[in-house]
Amino acid sequence: MKIREDNTARWFRLIAYIVVITGSILCLLPFLLILSASLSSNESILTQGYSLIPKEFSLEGYKVIFQMPDEVLRAYGVTIFVTVAGTALGLLLITMAGYVLQRKDFKYRNYFSFFIYFTTLFGGGLVPYYMLITNYLKFTNTMSALIWPSLMTPFLIILMRSFISSAVPDEVIESSKIDGANDFVIYYRIVLPLAVPGLATIGLFLALHYWNDWFSSALFISDPTKYQLQFYLYNIINTSAFLTNIGAGAGVTLSEGVPTEAMKMSMAIVVTGPILLLYPFIQRYFVKGLTVGAVKG
Repeated sequence: MKIREDNTARWFRLIAYIVVITGSILCLLPFLLILSASLSSNESILTQGYSLIPKEFSLEGYKVIFQMPDEVLRAYGVTIFVTVAGTALGLLLITMAGYVLQRKDFKYRNYFSFFIYFTTLFGGGLVPYYMLITNYLKFTNTMSALIWPSLMTPFLIILMRSFISSAVPDEVIESSKIDGANDFVIYYRIVLPLAVPGLATIGLFLALHYWNDWFSSALFISDPTKYQLQFYLYNIINTSAFLTNIGAGAGVTLSEGVPTEAMKMSMAIVVTGPILLLYPFIQRYFVKGLTVGAVKG
């Protein structure tokens, strides 16, 4: 019986490894295709399609993007600043909100939880949102327009509240109060150290949102020196497509001078490459932060 159970467990592990490896390869293939296309010539992409290995090696897509390196680096700087500042402030506010909402001695926690949850179901729409940011908060052409609107995400507040409720026992908080600790001491010395997986999970969500955000720049920023990287590259793509359409309308082929397809893939690598380096450092916390926070709430 024991030998049979060992064989069953061995076969289960083998099948599990095969499924995981196959899934990993399938997830990796699109990225490899994008990387290969970014290193291919525009003509080979148009005539022969995409392939895992560049059929005609070329860096023309990257050359177009980095024709003005100062502007690219400035857009990188804006995106990095917005991502770091927004993630840090967002983690501070979201963890404080989650800690307060999970406290059973907070009389109005259910009311505030309802108001926060309500905003996930109904919203005012784009026009009131735009008027709030521009007419009332006066955030036009400022970094605040890129940071403040996304600091307090209702879903992340609910997720953090559930995680703190699961990770921090009420008995620990009660004993800390008996020892004379106030709420700020409990939050800083007890809640934050125990909530590291939740912080990593929510920090990743916030960082991805800020890094990939281009719509805020499109709505509220008209100063090119404050463009985020994604919006800056988006403008390059639109300009190239516009020139290509003009050339096609005039009977002139501009594909050789404007490598639109290769440039799109190069832009994807330039945008996603740095943020991919963040995930391996928080991977061990990410799964735990999602599962533990989802058990109880």
